[in-house]
Amino acid sequence: MSTPLHGLPRALRLAAIGLVLATLAAGFAYAAGWIGSAALSPKRIIDTFEDQAGHFPGYRKNHAKGLCVSGYFLSNRQAESLSRARVFSQAQVPVIGRFAIGGANPHSADTSVPVRSLALQLSSDDGEVWRTGMNTPPVLAVSTPEAFYQQVLAMTPDPATGKPDPARMQAFFAAHPESAAFRQWAKDYKAPDSFANSSFNSINAFALVNKAGNRQYVRWSLMPETPFVALPGPVDDPQYLQHDLQQRLSQGPLRWNLRLTLAAAGDPVDDPSQPWPAERRTVDAGTLVINHVDPPEQGACRDLNFDPLILPSGIEPSADPILAARSAAYSESFNRRSREAAQLGARP
Repeated sequence: MSTPLHGLPRALRLAAIGLVLATLAAGFAYAAGWIGSAALSPKRIIDTFEDQAGHFPGYRKNHAKGLCVSGYFLSNRQAESLSRARVFSQAQVPVIGRFAIGGANPHSADTSVPVRSLALQLSSDDGEVWRTGMNTPPVLAVSTPEAFYQQVLAMTPDPATGKPDPARMQAFFAAHPESAAFRQWAKDYKAPDSFANSSFNSINAFALVNKAGNRQYVRWSLMPETPFVALPGPVDDPQYLQHDLQQRLSQGPLRWNLRLTLAAAGDPVDDPSQPWPAERRTVDAGTLVINHVDPPEQGACRDLNFDPLILPSGIEPSADPILAARSAAYSESFNRRSREAAQLGARP
């Protein structure tokens, strides 16, 4: 039986959400060269995560539990003036995706982890590929790799309880006032009862570049057409979200609207901890349609590295230091699980 997020004390709610978001943070930092200690090699950091969550050879080192989906993106051409990327003008773009929950344990109960993710690969007819990894929260708690590493340390489980120490976690947040927006989101967050009615956010900002070379910074979100229903009380089925998704797709496709939020002058485009004002202009760029699901850990997404810096012409990364480091960290995780899977003679 799993415990829903809203049943936890506030301090542990923050810990549960923050820990899974911080899972690869120190790896990001080292890979980008911001933390130079030899003790903080990517191997050492991932070893530490596996010491905490358990060693699961062949699985992703974060968002380990998930399942592959596929479908297509229907552009409405409303973003064509903002970006020359073909995905915004092509009528229908094939999509491979993966729904997952946060954390390194592929055997966690679906509803035991509050953070959910949706990773996508969109392949347009000009040969370009766009990969994006999105998560439940709209912002992160901190804005630098160094602070991320401190968050990892603050949220290390207490050996006596198996959970983060609330006092240490509260001290961390007190020392990082930039986490205010994240803490408010976590306080108000109610987990949906399905992947189908979950929204997903890019968190980091990117620049859209149009045919004239003009740049517009945006963050994007996928907003579900399926109505929100909160997760009920304790759930006995450890595969609750996966079974629910399979059942819903057996009845027909599921849809999300791709919403681009446009930055205005002065908005922090390089700081993932800071939200933009609610009145910022938005553009609905089209509809994601998911119409097929594969068995858990099977399908076309299984061997994809959803590196968020694999971008088509017309979409460019911001100078966000967290985003800049993710590619190397994803590579370390991907290479490790590939080696492990080869040694096992299979590829989970």
